[in-house]
Amino acid sequence: MNNAESSTNAPILAWFKSSYSGAEGGQCVEVAAGTATVHIRDSKAVAGPVLTVSREAWAGFVGPASSERGV
Repeated sequence: MNNAESSTNAPILAWFKSSYSGAEGGQCVEVAAGTATVHIRDSKAVAGPVLTVSREAWAGFVGPASSERGV
């Protein structure tokens, strides 16, 4: 896991914010899927640090989280 990469060093990615975020902003994260990794950043600090994890690690996190909410 790499949490020191800044978004300016990350490859050009399409960032997505949760539909639960709403238009007013708030405390949100954005996610961008790369070929072998998933990048996560704070939507209020887009030039700040980017957390990078493997696609498998992301699936391991999102799978249980989405099944608990019935998504």
